[in-house]
Formats: sequence, C-alpha cells, structure tokens
Amino acid sequence: MENSSDVIHQAAEIIKEGGIVAFPTETVYGLGADAFNPLAVARIFEVKRRPYFDPLIVHVANPDDVKKLAKEIPPHAKKLIERFWPGPLTVVLLKKEDIPDIVTAGLSTAAIRMPNHPMALSLIKESKCPIAAPSANPFGYLSPTTADHVQEQLGDQVDLILDGGPCSVGVESTILSFLEEKQSLLRPGGISLEEIESIIGKVEVHPVGEERPRAPGMLPRHYAPRTPILLDWNEKDLDHYQGKNIGLLAFQEAKNHLKFHHVEVLSKKGDLREAAANLFAAIRRLDALDLDLIFSETFPEIGLGRAIVDRLRRASHSITSPPLVGGNKGERE
Repeated sequence: MENSSDVIHQAAEIIKEGGIVAFPTETVYGLGADAFNPLAVARIFEVKRRPYFDPLIVHVANPDDVKKLAKEIPPHAKKLIERFWPGPLTVVLLKKEDIPDIVTAGLSTAAIRMPNHPMALSLIKESKCPIAAPSANPFGYLSPTTADHVQEQLGDQVDLILDGGPCSVGVESTILSFLEEKQSLLRPGGISLEEIESIIGKVEVHPVGEERPRAPGMLPRHYAPRTPILLDWNEKDLDHYQGKNIGLLAFQEAKNHLKFHHVEVLSKKGDLREAAANLFAAIRRLDALDLDLIFSETFPEIGLGRAIVDRLRRASHSITSPPLVGGNKGERE
C-alpha cells in the first residue's frame, strides 16, 4: 500500500472508529487500536488469539505523551527516552488509572514506547490517541517484518494493512522496567544491554518463565514456527537424522552445509544487527519448506546477539532434546 497522506488518514479514521490497523515499525509490524478504547483493544486479542493476561505496548508519537500515561518518569527512564526515542526501547512505568485494564492485563504498570518509523508516527499523530499494539501475527508465532507476512497470517481479519516496507531492526523492542527505584531488563531487543548500561549503569536481568508476564513478550514459548527448532546439537545429531529434511539457520557461514536440505545465512559478514533484521524472515522461509527440523547455530550473547538468542530460545522452548525420528511436527501448533 502506498505511503501517502490519504492512506494514513484512512487508517487514522479506522482507529478513531474503534477498528484495528496493522502498521510498520522499525522492529516488527504491529496490530494497533486506540489504547483508550477497551472494545477495540479486545478485538486485537481476539484476532491474535492472545491470552488476556499478556499486556500490550502502548505506542506514542512524542516523548511528552508519556506524561498522559504514566504517574511518574524516573530519572533513568528519562535519560534513556532522551537517548533512544524514537527507537526500539519500551519502558515499563506505573500507569495512570484511565488506561483500560485490558491494555495492561490488570497490572499497575504500562509498557510504553515511541517507534522510529515515519508511517507509525504519522498514524499515531493523526489518530490523536496512543495506539496499543502487539505484533501483527497469531499469538506465539513468528513476528511479521513485512506487510505480506501480515496478510498471510491475518488476512481479512484486519481492517487495513499499511505497507511501510521491510522492518529495519527486525526484532522487537528492548523492555526495561523502572519500579521500586531500580531498573531491570524484562526482554532483550533492538537496543543492547551494553548500550543501556553505558548510560544508566548496572541493570538487573529478569529471567524468562513467569506464569503471568510483567511485560509483553515474556512468555517462555513465543515467536515459534511450525517446524521445531533445535538449538543444542552436535555432529551426532546430524547422523541421527540421516534421511530427514533438516534446515540450518546459520549466523555467518554454513558448516557442513551439504548435510542440510536448505541453509539460511543471517549475515555473511557476521554483523549482529543485520542478523537480527533478517531473523524472523529467515525462519519463516525455512518454515515454509516442510522440513522435519530446523537446526540453529549459536550466536554470541553480546549486543543484539542477546536478543537473537532470546527469540531462538523461546521459539525452541518445547524442544529440550532431539525429538524422536518420525515425530509429528504439527504437535507444536
């Protein structure tokens, strides 16, 4: 869809009337509704089949808009907002009471960010409201990084899909919580932990696996394709699956590539930012090949590598050891 003022106006009118719109950000495509319209937000949960205990991120078009959503903005949060907004950083703050509980899953906090994409910012400004938006895909599945991905997964269930081209970052935002006079990393993402700590000092890293998440994207199994992904493997596993169609997700170059049915290389030059931008699209291509299993190489857990490893661990959460030969990959649905 063309990036024009007419299209943005059409999308904004849909938001104002209580509809839902898929729109691009620098991280992934979001599925948005007026954050102050609980019925519209409920439709997001219905379309995504997302559990209601999983809160949403509220998107704003100006840093000053945080004051309308949060009771206070701690000094460290202000520093990061000034440095990284617009950008892939979400801050979790004590919310004001007028934010509907459905947006925050009944929590006393709200997750807020300002996306770095001209189409997203124009949509929020013209809609004249903050937009609550998770990723525009069925819950638990791969996040969309193009408008075509949204169309393939959600189709006519969305009132309008804005096409802003491929997402430049490709993994979701980093989420930081600022409660009780301390800051903690709830989800690694497009801004690295090292960048954050260089500005505000030491950050507590929160473990994955809470039954009730404190922020979006914290469930242990998430971002998963239909084809099982195996992270911890060795040469013996390749022999074990001889005769099976196995794909490889490689970081820089494929080792033993002749043993794999198909190989996706995320960055030939070994650039973690490029690898992150290509991650979901590469997994999606492998998932479309009707493979029996996807092997993933390891990635350095520094910078954006931490976000890549986080997404791969969640995508492979139910695969703790090589599944039985002949197992039904459809059981992961």
